[in-house]
Amino acid sequence: MIDEIKNIILAGIGSAAYTYEKGAKLVDEMVAKGKLTIDEGKELSQELKRNFKEKAEETTSRIKPLTKEEMRELLTEMNFATKDEIEEIKARLSKLEEKNN
Repeated sequence: MIDEIKNIILAGIGSAAYTYEKGAKLVDEMVAKGKLTIDEGKELSQELKRNFKEKAEETTSRIKPLTKEEMRELLTEMNFATKDEIEEIKARLSKLEEKNN
C-alpha cells in the first residue's frame, strides 16, 4: 500500500516535471521562430522555473508521513482484509480441503 502511495506521489511529480519540460521547450520554439526575443524567452524560462520550484516546495511541505493509526484507518476505509481475517479464511479452507479428501 505504501508503495502505491509513493507511486502516486512520484507520478504527480513526474507529470509536473514533464509539464515544466514542455513549457521550456515551447518557450525555446517561440524564441527560435522569432515570436519572442531571447530576453523574453529567458525571462519566461526563469518564471517557469521559479513557479515550478515554488509549487514543488509547496507540495512537499504539505506531505507528512502517515501514522500507524492513519494507515489503519485508510486500510479499513479501503476494506482491506486484516491478517486475522486472512488466517481465518486459510483455516476454513484447510478444513474444507480435509473434508473433501
